[in-house]
Amino acid sequence: MKNILFLIILTLATLNAADKPNVLIIAVDDLNDWIGVMGGHPQAKTPNIDRLANRGMLFTNAHCQSPVCGPSRGSMMSSLYPSTTGIYFLGPGLKDSPKTKNHLVMPSRFEDEGYQLSAAGKLCGGRGENKKYFKEYGGDFGGFGPLPKKKISSFPGMRLWDWGVYPEREEQTPDAKIAAWGVNKLTQNYEKPFFMGVGFYRPHVPQFAPQKWFDMYPLETIQMPKMREADIADIPQYGIDLTREKHVAPTYEWALKNNEEKKLVQSYLACVSFVDAQIGKVLDALDAGPHKENTFVVLYSDHGFHLGEKERYAKRSIWEDGTRVPMIISGPGLKPGVSHKPTQLLDIYPTLLELTGLKADSKLEGHSLVALLRNPQSEWPHYARSSFGPGNYAIISERYRFIQYNDGSEEFYDHSKDTHEWSNQINNPEYASIIAKHRLQVPRERAPILGENWTGHKAYDAAEQNK
Repeated sequence: MKNILFLIILTLATLNAADKPNVLIIAVDDLNDWIGVMGGHPQAKTPNIDRLANRGMLFTNAHCQSPVCGPSRGSMMSSLYPSTTGIYFLGPGLKDSPKTKNHLVMPSRFEDEGYQLSAAGKLCGGRGENKKYFKEYGGDFGGFGPLPKKKISSFPGMRLWDWGVYPEREEQTPDAKIAAWGVNKLTQNYEKPFFMGVGFYRPHVPQFAPQKWFDMYPLETIQMPKMREADIADIPQYGIDLTREKHVAPTYEWALKNNEEKKLVQSYLACVSFVDAQIGKVLDALDAGPHKENTFVVLYSDHGFHLGEKERYAKRSIWEDGTRVPMIISGPGLKPGVSHKPTQLLDIYPTLLELTGLKADSKLEGHSLVALLRNPQSEWPHYARSSFGPGNYAIISERYRFIQYNDGSEEFYDHSKDTHEWSNQINNPEYASIIAKHRLQVPRERAPILGENWTGHKAYDAAEQNK
């Protein structure tokens, strides 16, 4: 009798676990708004990301908490701001912050709730953290490689800053291998609900893709992003120094002098379409497999990327091009839609807790997006916030962006009139009361900087020394 009762209890527990929704997170490295549904570039071809957006909620005003891989991913996984953890730059990782040592990051929380964890590619930011937080980690499959024996571009800087046609075959790339891993996992049945991460490396540098993807964007047809001459004339000197001093990317002046600006745009677009195709393989496997009707999908990028806007390249800025990211959530019971409310990557953690019926965690600093998933026009009192070192903050509302630097200088933009942030309105008296409201969102408590000698540390220190 006891054995029969035990089997009944075990069966019920298994059924309850099976009824829990699965979670699939798809991370893309360095992807800005150059996707079809966001219209960041008129030539961008991303049919697979677009189809996910068309069946889920597209957040068009979503922002990272730091325009750098490590702190952005750490903030997303912990739902804590860099100003709380002290992780502002590429290093250190979550394990080195007093605020996160005993904090349940998102994968760990789902593991504690009975979910089966697995991942491949780049999900977390610190060294070894993918394997640490995902007990079943498929690997990085070569990460940013493979690399040619000699650089393809003429840029004399660091090895990873390269772009062009490479390698010869798609299956040689880490992202194709990561997609294949995801396809295999999504075809299997599981006794537990799963929390699965698939993290792609492109369009992060080196911006390599096979010839097929470059053929989609012939160089002579490339359209350059919209830019204004002398765009940085009304930007505080601190903001200029912070986004140029001690950086490793090509300078705007170098790109113009060496006629590489179109090639940089071409390679980025090629990599975006390439990674979109890999995402398509994963989505196809989900749709064809046993988990389609019971899986929440979250697609996001860790930060934006400049391709000449504000006379610079790469990430590491708290302007629109540096912080705005694609973010899409789809799944059972969610209707398609578009939300323009200011949202953040650290909102993903509390959102998934609510979607999967788990208890909320008051220590998380993000806000559940479920109200917006139900009605994108819902009342939303929250701002988005991004930073690049303590004292440098962007505060984003539905219509405006306010920036305050550590030397006290500021910027302010009205996106209803100036989507490209070409005209700094900080001294316009018409916006005085609105600016004051945004200024109140700047955090007063700021954790000291952890780590040293990463590129971000050096850029921040240089700006501080020049102020």
